[in-house]
Amino acid sequence: MVIGDGVLTPAISVLSSVSGLQVTEEKLTDGELLLLACVILVGLFALQHCGTHRVAFLFAPIVIIWLISIFAIGLYNTIHWNPAIVRALSPHYIVKFFRETGKDGWISLGGILLSITGTEAMFADLGHFTALSIRLAFAFIIYPCLVVQYMGQAAFLSKHPNCIRYSFYDSIPEPVFWPVFVVATLATIVGSQAVITATFSIIKQCHALGCFPRVKVVHTSKHIYGQIYIPEINWILMILTLAITIGFQDTTLIGNAYGLACMMVMFITTFLMALVIVFVWQKSVVLAAVFLIFFWFIEGVYLSAALIKVPQGGWVPFVLSFIFMIVMYVWHYGTRKKYNYDLHNKVSLKWLLGLGPSLGIVRVPGIGLIYSELATGVPAIFSHFVTNLPAFHKVLVFVCVKSVPVPSVSPEERFLIGRICPRPYRMYRCIVRYGYKDIQRDDGDFENQLIQSIAEFIQMEAVEPQFSSSESASFDGRMAVISTRTGQSSSSLIANEQEVFGVSDSIQSSKSLTLQSIGSVYDDENPQIRRRQVRFQLPSNPGMDPAVREELMDLIQAKEAGVAYIMGHSYVKARRSSSYLKKLVIDMGYSFLRKNCRGPAVALNIPHISLIEVGMIYYV
Repeated sequence: MVIGDGVLTPAISVLSSVSGLQVTEEKLTDGELLLLACVILVGLFALQHCGTHRVAFLFAPIVIIWLISIFAIGLYNTIHWNPAIVRALSPHYIVKFFRETGKDGWISLGGILLSITGTEAMFADLGHFTALSIRLAFAFIIYPCLVVQYMGQAAFLSKHPNCIRYSFYDSIPEPVFWPVFVVATLATIVGSQAVITATFSIIKQCHALGCFPRVKVVHTSKHIYGQIYIPEINWILMILTLAITIGFQDTTLIGNAYGLACMMVMFITTFLMALVIVFVWQKSVVLAAVFLIFFWFIEGVYLSAALIKVPQGGWVPFVLSFIFMIVMYVWHYGTRKKYNYDLHNKVSLKWLLGLGPSLGIVRVPGIGLIYSELATGVPAIFSHFVTNLPAFHKVLVFVCVKSVPVPSVSPEERFLIGRICPRPYRMYRCIVRYGYKDIQRDDGDFENQLIQSIAEFIQMEAVEPQFSSSESASFDGRMAVISTRTGQSSSSLIANEQEVFGVSDSIQSSKSLTLQSIGSVYDDENPQIRRRQVRFQLPSNPGMDPAVREELMDLIQAKEAGVAYIMGHSYVKARRSSSYLKKLVIDMGYSFLRKNCRGPAVALNIPHISLIEVGMIYYV
């Protein structure tokens, strides 16, 4: 529903703002007005790639000028046309209104709902601030300005009952009409920008939690994590918004859809807030029930009135939310099935131990980073690879990138390092944890941080008894948090750093002239790629355990020999015995989404010359 709100808000905001031209320019036809609205919408979405921070410095002044303008106009209309309208603030008139209008008064709540959605758009603008600033802004700025403006319109309409359609623009005094029209148009762009940005944030969080296909997330600000841009979603929203604007061409019909979407969002949010009260704040269920019943009664009255408008445009948010929900469900279902297949087809640790330290294959120099979604066990792509090509790197690191359901993970807690097999096997596991607001970006330092973390784990394992004891016990699953260090050296290794052009340490350090020539060709084709080359050395520590020193030396030599990234390139298919619905979801829906979404889930700038993809078919 919020994604649907991101489609409807720009449509109704821009169309309603430019409709003011029909008040003064009688020559402007509906078609010309629609064309102008579409041009503004295309411009609004085309500017999204610039990033919120480029134009955000205008947001606060525009909103403040807008609020002051509507407050002044509302105050003027109240004093000039009907000062007695201030008595409408009394709750007595609410009772009187419903007593005299009955069912028609209840139905009218669906239109009154749009005044509430205005405050909701303001809340979206203020959402990046503290709770206190939001309360102060609402209580002392937004609420008084909106109430005085509506009061002024009511005073104007009490003397001009025929001006209902364009009551806002008709009530503006003629000398200030054009300045207010410009500010109104800018304010609608600001409100639309806020909802579009909120849509980007929600889709990014859904993607982090495995509920949305992989899309390209561009962080438009180096300092503010929340400012992101998703190209695919931006253009989809633009097409849908233009379709709604051109299809309805009427702010009343779009308003019905918009009001229903906003009310449904509020209704569901209230329920989720009740869960927060119980499970997050640890308050009593009685308090949550009182909160839920009180607000659901108020929202339910409005929602029931809005549901009457489903045939008159109110069906749009239901269709949009249904489509997005189907996409999210199909992706989540297919992803879970694939993960469960990996979980049940893990390589047995007994099988690995039976092969011996060489794994029964040729161990070539270098480090192999095997990416998997499994946090424990050895993935099936490993056995698939060694079965068909019996050679692997001397040092193996099973890397698992996890998005955890918290906003951010501190660098000190990001890396979890463990050992899979006994020391001679040189097999490790690294779990890299990101929050849904963290930037998963490879600045060329990921490999070096990983090597340093493994080196620190090796030394810590030799010192701390809970890791060094029981060599025959289960190795997999014993993990330690290793903090990444941004300095030049760590307690285990000394790093000598230089910045180089190129893409792969393995090519630079290779003794093969053929591979060096391939690397030089690749560098010529990719001159913009700049990566840091770090060479590690062992510190002069005579008291170091010989076994630890040997393992660290193997790690350093493997790093200098080069790093290869091994990823699974899977094809998921339903079994022949599956139901027709499951085949439809997996073979058509999930397959289509996987083919048309972004590449690997690991958001690292992996050099193509160091990437190895292992193809597998998953029958789920």
